[in-house]
Amino acid sequence: MGLHRRPKPPSRARIATLGMAAGAVSLLPTQSQAAPNPTVDEVRKEVERLYEEAEAPTEEYNAIREEQKKLQREVDRAQDSLSRKQQEINELREKIGPLAAAQYRSGSIDPSVQLFLSSDPDDYLGQAEMLDRTSSRQAEALEAMQRKQRELAQERETAREQLQSLQETRAKAAKTKDEVQDKLAKARKLLNSLTAAQRAKMEADQERDDASAGASDSPATYNGPASGRAKAALDFAYAQLGKPYEWGSTGPNSFDCSGLTGSSWRAAGVSLPRTVKQQYDAGRKVAKSDLQPGDIIYWYNDNQHNGMYVGNGKAIHAPRTGKNVEIVPLDSMPFFAASRP
Repeated sequence: MGLHRRPKPPSRARIATLGMAAGAVSLLPTQSQAAPNPTVDEVRKEVERLYEEAEAPTEEYNAIREEQKKLQREVDRAQDSLSRKQQEINELREKIGPLAAAQYRSGSIDPSVQLFLSSDPDDYLGQAEMLDRTSSRQAEALEAMQRKQRELAQERETAREQLQSLQETRAKAAKTKDEVQDKLAKARKLLNSLTAAQRAKMEADQERDDASAGASDSPATYNGPASGRAKAALDFAYAQLGKPYEWGSTGPNSFDCSGLTGSSWRAAGVSLPRTVKQQYDAGRKVAKSDLQPGDIIYWYNDNQHNGMYVGNGKAIHAPRTGKNVEIVPLDSMPFFAASRP
């Protein structure tokens, strides 16, 4: 199954059947007797099934991570705004302090008494006018501080809600990450159960199947008819041939499927969203009959797996864990749609 071929997402009944099949290759003994050791072919099929099942939550994880980054930026901006608002309030408090002290010193004496005690009525009137201006400035400052405090309270509540959303998103990302890693760990356990000779046989079988299906991860240079940005994107993608698939990765040493398509077009100066689904939604849809080199191909559905059309009925993609970036026939997987960045 080196071509990334796989059935459409299984139904509940199909999942139950797969679960029973998985039990058939279990390496753990039952209560009554030890299960027979799985054959190399059984291990290979089960490992590929686990790798394929890990891809859907990988794209889900990528989407959650993008949301997490967005929420983190919002929280950071909110915290910066809160800090500025608090500083403004502190400055207003410092400003109000001297004004309040001046009012206290002069305002506690009845104005008629102040006039009686004053040796210079003109001086008194000047002080009264100044006091009036001081009271007015104090009132304005108090009003400004109250407004800032109301804004601060509202922004604190908004920041609290954003922080809660961020924490929930982090928890969801951790859960999805665990799901992916659990499947990969099960696959590694199965692979580790094989002898060196069995591993060599399985790898040879994989290479034979890839060759017969027209798949290749050997280094190559794009020499097709694409031009402009499409050619720049394909040049980048071809330079990644042979690099390993790694879930959640966007390069430079490894890629997942949407990580490769996004990085390739970014090298051409075009910014694409992170996930398969987001790239599908963002691109202009093109018919299979109108495909041009550089178009993004979606296999199975709009959120599971993608790659790039290279021409002559072939595509380049990052397939799955255990394999490398490779060129495959376009119809090696069920074609769903195509989009043009």
